[in-house]
Order: sequence, then C-alpha cells, then structure tokens
Amino acid sequence: MSFDSLGLSEPLLRAVNELGYSSPTPIQLQAIPAVLKGGDLLAGAQTGTGKTAGFTLPILQRLSQLAPAAAGAKRPVRALILTPTRELAAQVEESVRAYGKYLKLKSTVMFGGVGINPQIDALRRGVDIVVATPGRLLDHMQQKTIDVSQLEILVLDEADRMLDMGFIHDIKRVLARLPAKRQNLLFSATFSDEIKALADSLLDSPALIEVARRNTTAEKVDQKIHPVDRDRKRELLTHLIRGNNWFQVLVFTRTKHGANRLAEQLGKDGISALAIHGNKSQSARTRALAEFKDQTLQVLVATDIAARGIDIDQLPHVVNFDLPNVPEDYVHRIGRTGRAGAEGEAVSLVCVDEHQLLKDIERLIKRPIPSEVIPGFEPDPNAKPEPIQRRSQGRGQGQGQGQGRQAPRNGEARANGEPRREGGRPNGEARGARPSNGGNGGKAGAQPSRDARNASKPSASPAPRRAESAPTNHAANSRKPTGGNPGALLGGRRDAQRSGTRSR
Repeated sequence: MSFDSLGLSEPLLRAVNELGYSSPTPIQLQAIPAVLKGGDLLAGAQTGTGKTAGFTLPILQRLSQLAPAAAGAKRPVRALILTPTRELAAQVEESVRAYGKYLKLKSTVMFGGVGINPQIDALRRGVDIVVATPGRLLDHMQQKTIDVSQLEILVLDEADRMLDMGFIHDIKRVLARLPAKRQNLLFSATFSDEIKALADSLLDSPALIEVARRNTTAEKVDQKIHPVDRDRKRELLTHLIRGNNWFQVLVFTRTKHGANRLAEQLGKDGISALAIHGNKSQSARTRALAEFKDQTLQVLVATDIAARGIDIDQLPHVVNFDLPNVPEDYVHRIGRTGRAGAEGEAVSLVCVDEHQLLKDIERLIKRPIPSEVIPGFEPDPNAKPEPIQRRSQGRGQGQGQGQGRQAPRNGEARANGEPRREGGRPNGEARGARPSNGGNGGKAGAQPSRDARNASKPSASPAPRRAESAPTNHAANSRKPTGGNPGALLGGRRDAQRSGTRSR
C-alpha cells in the first residue's frame, strides 16, 4: 500500500515522495486515517517505526484544509506537540517543516537551555504549530507570550518517557490552560499500564492502535552480549571499534561522569568521541549531534537523554557500555538502530556486577541475548560482584542496584535526561529570563521569568519553587499519583466531558 491511499493531499504526497518514502509503516498505515477522522487517539509502537510521520502528516492535512489566517492577522497556535527532550522536540519540528514544505503553515520549536526572546519573536510573527518541551512552554504561558485559546490539536509524544521523567505535573498545568474542545493524540514507545491510566483520563473515546506488543525489540537488530571484567570494558570497546572498523557508534553509559570519562579515554586511544548528557550546554549537545549525524564524529557517548532523542538513518551500532538500571531503557537504547526495517547491531559489555540487570532485561524482552566472549578479554571466573555504585553528581543521581524503578527515575531519567525544567538547572544554563531593560521581545507588561523573580529571594529560604526541587523520589512518586492513578492528576477532565463542556 502507498501513501496515496491514505487520503493525504497532493502537497503532502509530493513532500513524502521527495523524502524517499515509498510505503507507510504499520503505525502510519493505521494512525494517519485515524487522526484524519478528527477523533482522539492512543497509539503505541516500537521506537523507530515512524510514529512522528504518523501524527505530523495528518495534522498538517487537517490544518491546511481550513482557510489560512487573513492577511495581516496574527496566526493562532492551532496545534501543540509536547516532547520530553530538547533533541526530540527539534527533530519533530524539523519533520513538520519537511513534510509541510509545500503548505502555507508555519511552525516553531521551543525548549530551555537557549534564549527565550527568539522564541517570543517567532510567536509574535504567528505560528500554526508549536513543538515544545513542557517546562519552556510553561515559561511562555506564565509570561503570556503564547496564546493557546484557539488550539485545535494536542499531541503528547513519547508520553511514557514524560511520565518517567516526572513531567506529569507540568502536563497537568498545561492542560488546565487549553480549550476543552480539541483533538488529543497520545503516542508512546511503550504501552504501560500508567499510560493507559493517563489516556483514560485525557482521551475521549479514543481509537486504539498498538502495532507491536509492549517492550519488544526490533527484529532486525542483532543483539549480542560480550562478558568482560569491569576494568577492561573501555579496552574492549576500543578493540571492537578498531578491529571491526566501526563508525557512527552510539555508546550508552549509566552516568554523566562516566560518559565524560569514556569520551576522553577514547580520544586518547585515537578515536574521535564526544559526550552528550544533561549537564552539557545546549550548544554543545547540538554540535555533538550534528557532527555525529554528518559522520565527522566516530563515537557519541550518551546517557539516556539520547535514548529517544537521536534519529539517524541507518545508524549501524549501539553499544551498552553500562547496562541500564531499568530494563525498558534497554529497549529504547537499542531502538536507535534497526529503525524502519533497517538492520542494526546492539552490543552490550556486561561485567559480573550486571548479571541481575541482564536477567531483568531478558525477562522483559522474553528472550535470551546471545553471549560471545572475545578472545583476550575473558572475564575472571572468580570475580565477585559489587553493588552498582550510587551516582553522586547532579540531583539524586540514581540509587544503587536493586532499587527497582525508582533509582533511575530520580537520576538518569531526570538529571541525564531532559530535566523537568529544561533550562538546565544542573549546569547553570540560562533559561532566558527577561533583561532588566524590559526586552522580552517587546512584550509590555509581561511577567519576568521565574528564575528572574526567584533570584531576589534569600538563598536560605527552604521553600522550593517547584516540586522538582525535592532531591529524592519525586519522579517515581509522580508516576503513581493519587493512589497509583496518573490520570487523577488531570483534574476534572473526564467530569467536564461527562457534563458536556467538551463537544466535538
């Protein structure tokens, strides 16, 4: 079946053909007609299956069917796409522009870690589609630089990741400011019970799509385990890269400090490598990704911030230098390769400390992962396991091994992923506070940013500005609020629907 059969307009089909798309993926085949019908949608699919096109193409189609804003009139924001990370937001907005190149629709992306004024200028000129991370969107809402009163479509992309990272409270605040009459689309790489609870409170009689059973890995990804002693992992990684002439290798570590150290060590071995994680400035993250994508950088060492933030055609190699504490993160990591039916290779370097983590992963994916000992790197059979070291840098850098899902949710998922406030609190990145001269895109009377207001408060004040200041268990607790139901936080949405305030 081709895209022509899905009811897309000629300008969209022309853009799709120019991008080399021949036939829709399973998620696109089901999601595009469902979104075009105008109803709510809950869609789950493996990462790398084309979810972005599955919602951006029909959104562009629906928005283009209505007459554009009158000449000289400011365009209202008609579609809002929320993503958990900066990198993913940038990629989604890039896709919106690519698919909509022959349409008269405008889009913009907004996230923290960069100045807010260019984003305000774009909003003032008028945009139809906004792709944003939750924290920076709330900054604009508080400063009254964005008007969502005419919003028609809301998308929660990678919704499971947003729950894992503690964004449920930010999502709740955003939803409270949106018009009740709108189309809601919830897309997720996994289809957990928490996601179903969120969907039950947010969506109105949604269509349900699940093209792959939850927590499965792509069939064309060749997975392999290399047992090795913990202090020889870096040596083995260098051996594999050099011996196999690997290029474009995405390597995952458990901590930010570990990513920095490994990138430096690989550089000393003559292998070009850069690290990317939540403590890197946005400019450094953007530069590292750009060099990795254009193949001027051989190795990108990342924490789980990149597990769902890198979209590279034909990425050949993913290496788990450290196994993740949470088994689901293994699925997201190796999903960076083998995308859209392509072949890929996922290698994990496993020491004696990680045997239980490996068992948890194999139980999740319901299959054993083949093991191969590399000659010269045979692990010591008498080695004793040590607890996974508690991370110390950043806010609550995770817990030790055996603490279940709470551990990385307070560490890697938030400090090494997109922080709940994307402005980069851990590394001091500016969140774009208004200059004292009143310059905030010329917005008269706009409120100063929260950082600017809080700067005048005494440092001894113990009251946190927002809930994420708590160093422990915040993200984990946010996943099962109000008696384990994330939907309960979305306050009254279903009641409003039942009372008829939300019409279609």
